[in-house]
Amino acid sequence: MTQLKRNTGNVFFPSIMEEFFRPDWMGGNALSVPPVNIRETDTQFEVELSAPGKTKDDFNIDVDQNLLTISSESNQESSSNEGKYTRREFSFSSFKRSFTLPETVNEDQITARYENGILSIVLPKKEEALPKAKRMIQIG
Repeated sequence: MTQLKRNTGNVFFPSIMEEFFRPDWMGGNALSVPPVNIRETDTQFEVELSAPGKTKDDFNIDVDQNLLTISSESNQESSSNEGKYTRREFSFSSFKRSFTLPETVNEDQITARYENGILSIVLPKKEEALPKAKRMIQIG
């Protein structure tokens, strides 16, 4: 029989306390915050956020003082009357994710698109942050 060790977190703050004091505790839990992939290439950073079932109008993206914020709010209400019974349901979902941008990002050239449930944000690097072409130095 294999014995499994459980990570109980910090001794002073049990795991439930760690969850409560996470930076996004007001923004929802891990189930309501869409997962994000971030990739860096030589010329840009690419952020992909998985949010199926939304439209591009459901998102707000802004940059303020090197802070990229992606947020969304949606409200839905449905009602049905069947005989003597009335059913009325409300659904509200929201999230907010913020990322500190490196100083190498050209904030004026950021673009975004939403396609097939994926919000893609391209963060181009400033010209001075791009890799320089290799050159040979002559020995005199």
